[in-house]
Parts: sequence; structure tokens; C-alpha cells
Amino acid sequence: MKDFPYTESKDTRSGFGAGLAELGASNPNVVALCADLTGSLKMDAFKKAFPERFFQVGIAEANMMGVAAGMTIGGKIPFTGTFANFSTGRVYDQIRQSIAYSGKNVKICASHAGLTLGEDGATHQILEDLGMMKMLPGMTVINPCDYNQTKAATLAIADYEGPVYLRFGRPVVPNFTPADQKFEIGKAWTLNEGTDVSIFATGHLVWKAVLAGKLLAEKGINAEIINIHTIKPLDDAAILASVRKTRCVVTAEEHQMNGGLGDSIAQLLAREEPLPLEMVAVHDSFGESATPDQLMEKYKLNEAAIVAAVEAVMKRKK
Repeated sequence: MKDFPYTESKDTRSGFGAGLAELGASNPNVVALCADLTGSLKMDAFKKAFPERFFQVGIAEANMMGVAAGMTIGGKIPFTGTFANFSTGRVYDQIRQSIAYSGKNVKICASHAGLTLGEDGATHQILEDLGMMKMLPGMTVINPCDYNQTKAATLAIADYEGPVYLRFGRPVVPNFTPADQKFEIGKAWTLNEGTDVSIFATGHLVWKAVLAGKLLAEKGINAEIINIHTIKPLDDAAILASVRKTRCVVTAEEHQMNGGLGDSIAQLLAREEPLPLEMVAVHDSFGESATPDQLMEKYKLNEAAIVAAVEAVMKRKK
């Protein structure tokens, strides 16, 4: 099992803020819109440096999506910022009708996703957003794993023509991917080559998969660990190449089992390579108020849960 040292832990939303500020300096067409959460989305640096390109729309998320769609007609590249729940569930009609249907070049940037929002509770802990957004025709869906990758993804989506959903979060997590990485939309990233099981993880669960890989290695299990930072378009070729070698699969995500990464990979396997699959995800449940660590343990979204899923799926392996 490869070692992935890290010198610091950072929140992924700060990676978005750093990337947005860098884009402001390099691309005059980039504009930013926020629904009264500038500090929470780490958009302060952009606002301070480029006040004429920053638009505070207030607590009016649906209006923000309509304004962003309109800005693209004039050649602007709008980045909208608010919590994931308000970026999707509250404004799904506006995204579907005004952005996705007409293929508008809007970047929907969503923080505070999943159970790791912690004490804010179930009303804010959206666990359905990846499924909602990936079902929209033409929508690209990205869920990076750490600060560096979130910054790199933010830079990359500015050069991509079309609507994008970029998901990140509030908790501090290990920052273990290279600062100078080139982010390729739709290209999976193999973190560890293995022969016994394929672990496909996304977002905050990527680091948990790395920790699980170390525990599995102590048990003599050689896991292939792949970071699926792009949920849509899915890297079918990389996934199939891995599973044809290992012959069993575990997926890991901070999302509902229905509609998430595991759902997408299950569909791919059903079409191309039917194999045993276990999913580490939330099982048809809302969240609740507690610390992020308490919630990740209760809902079994940690390295221990991934190890258990691997042991279960390997028993089904033929």
C-alpha cells in the first residue's frame, strides 16, 4: 500500500475560494454570485479584489440561478456560491429550466454538503444532491477530495464550456494530493494499484479509503483505490479496467446510496461486467445533529465501514 503523507489539513471550501480568487486575476470573464454566504463559501478574496465582478444577491437562491444564466448570454462565466442544499434542492426548477435545458455555462459551486455539516442537522445536510444533478442532461458533476484538488477543479471548470456542479465541504480534512496537479474532468485517479478488490471513492471518503487500504494491507488484502472525483461523466474505461482485474467492488461516498456514485457504478457493471458490489453510503435516511466525526461513525462512512464492505464483498467473489 502506497503512503500518502500530508503536512496539513484544510477545508475543501477554502480550495474553492483560492481557485476562484486566482481565476479572477487570470480570466476577466469570471464573475461570482453569492446568496448571503460570502464568508462561508470563502469568496471574500474574490469580492475584495474584484468588487465590480462580485454580486451579492441575498437570500434569493432561485433568483441567483436566473441571473447567472442571463450573464452567460453576454459571455460571462458565472460561479454561484451557497450551501449545497440551497444550490440544488431549493432551486432545482431554476437549474433545470434556465441552466441545464439550454446548456448555459454556469458553474454551480456548493459547500457544506453531506453529513459533515454536523450540528446544523438534517435540514441542511443534503445527501441527494449528486443524484439530482447527475440526472440533468448535460450537467457535469464533480466532487473533489481535498483542498488542492478542489482548487484545481475550480480552475479547470472555468475552461470547460457547459453547466457544472462542483461539490465541496466545511470540515478540515487531510490535504494529500499534489498542489501542482492538473485536474482532468472525467478522468479517474488511481491512488493505489491492487489485485484483490477495487475501491472507488469520492469526496471526503477518498481519504477514508486510503486509511482503509492501510488496514486491509495489514490483513494481507491488496486493494486498488481509485479517486472518482468526477461523478459525471464517469470514467467507464478506468473503472472497467480495474474491476476486470480484481473481480469485486466497493464504493464509498458521503451521499445516499440511491442516486450516488455507487448507483452509477452499479449501472455500469450491470451493462458491462456484472460483479459483486458493496456500497458504503447512507441507507435511505436523513441525517441529524452531532459532530461530523460522530455522524460519520454512526452512519458508517469511515475506514472501518470500508474494511467491512471489502471483507463482505470478497466473500461473494468467484
